[in-house]
Amino acid sequence: MNNNKYGQHKSYNQVLLITAVILVAFNLRAAITSVSPLIGLLRESLSISNWSIGILTSLPLIAFAVMSPIVPKLSSRFTNEITLIAGMCILSLGIVIRSIPFISLLFIGTILIGIGIAISNVLLPGIIKERFPNQVPLMTSIYTTAMSLFAAIASGVSIPLAIGAGLGWEIALGIWIIPVLACIAIWVYFVKYRKSTDEVKLYYVKADDIRMWRSPLAWQVAIFLGLQAFSYNALITWLPEILIDYGVTSESAGWMLSFNQFIGLPASLVIPIIAGKFKSQRGIILILCISAIGGYIGLLSGESYNVMLWSVGLIGVAYGGLFPLSLAFLAMRTKTAMQAAKLSGMAQAIGYSLAAIGPILLGSLVDVTGTWTYSLFILLFVTVLTAIVGFGAGRDRVVTNDFEKYERKVEIEGQKNNSK
Repeated sequence: MNNNKYGQHKSYNQVLLITAVILVAFNLRAAITSVSPLIGLLRESLSISNWSIGILTSLPLIAFAVMSPIVPKLSSRFTNEITLIAGMCILSLGIVIRSIPFISLLFIGTILIGIGIAISNVLLPGIIKERFPNQVPLMTSIYTTAMSLFAAIASGVSIPLAIGAGLGWEIALGIWIIPVLACIAIWVYFVKYRKSTDEVKLYYVKADDIRMWRSPLAWQVAIFLGLQAFSYNALITWLPEILIDYGVTSESAGWMLSFNQFIGLPASLVIPIIAGKFKSQRGIILILCISAIGGYIGLLSGESYNVMLWSVGLIGVAYGGLFPLSLAFLAMRTKTAMQAAKLSGMAQAIGYSLAAIGPILLGSLVDVTGTWTYSLFILLFVTVLTAIVGFGAGRDRVVTNDFEKYERKVEIEGQKNNSK
């Protein structure tokens, strides 16, 4: 009888834990993607340039890059749950501050949002490895799909909330504190649960192994993550403005951005699972990059509404698959959890530093040229680079192959020095 009750309690906790993971995923992008459709209102209300908007939308990515090496140290000291709750609290504070209509508070709040999301961003893959060791591909698919779903919803409802419901951009951005508070509440339970059981433990390893930074494959994975994030974040920042410039209404542009993310949901769900069934992922990368290239060519070729819709859809499918695939590589290109942790710390620090350049570069370029054509050509070029680097990252190799080469090289050099 007691065993039966224990089994029921454990099953209940498992369902609750899956819910908790999904709630975290909901909060990893919504506070960011809700901004893009409101850029016109922000620019009008606060009198800020496209260059400044580019910096604003890059601040979370800069926070990702800076915080990635720090978060594992915090979680080792305070546990995953407490660190995650702290990140959600910082996120909620940032959402409140950003919703106050002053330029300085807009930027300060955005930095706090980036820090809060960065903490959860780093912790969630580790939590999944800890709590779901035999379902990592499935849970990765679930959380990346949940993240993309809520990001799409946030993009779609921003203009209806701000203009349609008359709430203004402040409430349209501030409303995303609700899922954050729900997330905090459910994870408080798991703090208490960890105190009452020693069932699971996870110790993070900081990314300080010099061999990882000397591995060509690790660099290819990091740059692949960064290039696709460069294009994705630049796109979700400026796509509504590009479409508005083509004559689409601001509300329609917001929904097209939402459509861009919704249509990528099936790819987010199935690509990590499919990728795990193949030794090499080069073919998947090629198909996804061709899809993105076709989308950018469509946006460059004309202003027909149907062409725009097809183009936005092709790009959505491409990044719906490339993003989770870049996360999957962190585990697929390593042999052990320790190596995965080191590669994750390195890849996210490098990748998000590269990604932060995208929105700023495209915003500055349109300020100088007055057209989005050059920005679209840059995204087209970066997509070609993504495919080239992806051919290296998608090989059937693990970083230990590079470690062995490096160690042999050191050994040979040592023998030469000894012979002298």
